[in-house]
Amino acid sequence: MSTLKLALVQLAVGAQKAANLARARSKVLEAAKAGASIVVLPECFNSPYGTQYFGQYAEEIDSAKPSASIQALSEMARDSKVYLVGGSIPELEKSTGDLFNTCTVWSPEGEMVAKHRKMHLFDIDIPGKIVFKESDVLKPGHTLTEFSTPWGKFGVAICYDMRFPEVAMVAARKGCVGMIYPGAFNQTTGPLHWELLLRARAADNQIFAAACSPALDKEATYHAWGHSTIVDPYARVVGTTAEAEDIVYGTLDLDLVDEVRKSVPVSSQRRFDIYPDVAA
Repeated sequence: MSTLKLALVQLAVGAQKAANLARARSKVLEAAKAGASIVVLPECFNSPYGTQYFGQYAEEIDSAKPSASIQALSEMARDSKVYLVGGSIPELEKSTGDLFNTCTVWSPEGEMVAKHRKMHLFDIDIPGKIVFKESDVLKPGHTLTEFSTPWGKFGVAICYDMRFPEVAMVAARKGCVGMIYPGAFNQTTGPLHWELLLRARAADNQIFAAACSPALDKEATYHAWGHSTIVDPYARVVGTTAEAEDIVYGTLDLDLVDEVRKSVPVSSQRRFDIYPDVAA
């Protein structure tokens, strides 16, 4: 199988967790019915995004004793028979009380196959526009994450992780054909860098790159950029949307990865005698 249909669920997220989970389920089932084999939810799909909300909405992640969001994600994947990249949820590590921003990935059988804790926390200060410091509340993860499918391996990272090219470089050199980023850029950083970074990650590594955002809620304290986007290994945008709730679809032709790498063979032209190999 060299092609698959990817779906990004740009979800309208509100303050009621149960309603968010029900809405996510409806959209995942809709995407599966439309033929998607991999479905992606956005960052903080079960809760509003903000440091003031992380503790309130946090859950333990234990597939043996599933919390509400974990049970819902497992059932979404199983009932829709898709690989589900479950956006992210605020995670509580009960033994330490630490909070993380965590993505879980689920097989079509409803089994958790990967867990990624956001490694690079969103701490920025753009004068006159936005100040945000996830590190006031969250702890960072310490591992790179990938998962396997019948179409190849995909790397997973969250939002601000996208700004660090080493993450996608390592994934690509370890055989991943794509990077998937649940994210929530804002109305300042989104117009500047969202599409640019996705296309850069795709071009640098000759892979697919996709980012899934929540929809814009003008009544929320954090205004997401939306514009969930899929980019191919030529760095062409093959699917995108605006700010409202939507599902973005894209057909991923995995033969393109080999085509691009044969046409522009940077992978065999790197000069590790001059600079270090970050994937070594």
